[in-house]
Amino acid sequence: MAEKQDSAVGEHAPSGAPKAAKSAKRSGSRKPESRLAMVRRARRINRELAEVYPYAHPELDFRDPFELLVATVLSAQTTDLRVNQTTPALFAKYPTADDLAEAAPEDLEAIIRPTGFFRAKARSLLGLSAALRDDFGGEVPGRLEDLVTLPGVGRKTAFVVLGNAFGVPGITVDTHFGRLVRRWKWTEHEDPVKVEADIAAIFPKSEWTMLSHRVIFHGRRVCHARKPACGACPITHLCPSYGEGEMDPEKAKKLLKYELGGQPGQRLNPPADYPGRPAPGLREAG
Repeated sequence: MAEKQDSAVGEHAPSGAPKAAKSAKRSGSRKPESRLAMVRRARRINRELAEVYPYAHPELDFRDPFELLVATVLSAQTTDLRVNQTTPALFAKYPTADDLAEAAPEDLEAIIRPTGFFRAKARSLLGLSAALRDDFGGEVPGRLEDLVTLPGVGRKTAFVVLGNAFGVPGITVDTHFGRLVRRWKWTEHEDPVKVEADIAAIFPKSEWTMLSHRVIFHGRRVCHARKPACGACPITHLCPSYGEGEMDPEKAKKLLKYELGGQPGQRLNPPADYPGRPAPGLREAG
């Protein structure tokens, strides 16, 4: 799921930044971090992110496993917001796997065009819907080994569906998650499967799904790819990469996105405890 678009995070910055600065000054003489110390630091980051984002959630609108599966496939190389603006019309016309399997390719492409790569995505949606109809009675299976047999569905998509529609723990290694866990030195790997294995060894399985949400939330809102908002980050005292981004608190605060930046979120229908504004629909957004 891709990134495109006052702060509670900003309020945490004063206490975190001095600690991080001291850590940075001492880094030259400090011994390499032990495995045990890294695990303890990683688990503390997870606990502190849970306090910052108690409302962390999947940022795709869905009402059932089928809608989540389709939305997740559509989310490749675009924002969750764009998917959420597109799926209401899609599910109004094709509410079930059986319906979608019978869709005319050109009609489906026209609806999902705003999400990009619409021809390839249409082929995946038609293929996975036909497979659901023919092999799984029209229902989304709740097992990893079944989900990854569906066209367009890899481990990342499967874990999103399993964790959020079936309550089966999973680690979602998207671009945000991979970027942050490398910045935090939890792993050195680029390959998503190896990253997944490294993180699974640090955290108990019961934490995997919510850990994924918290890390992705932080990556979208604060720890951006090109210019992290270091000066407005609540976990600078735990981050070995502190200083890679904007360190001035006021300038960093302007980099915050979504609810932390006073902007709408990505979901048109967010959970009740979401503190920000719902995103506008496609027509409202112009």
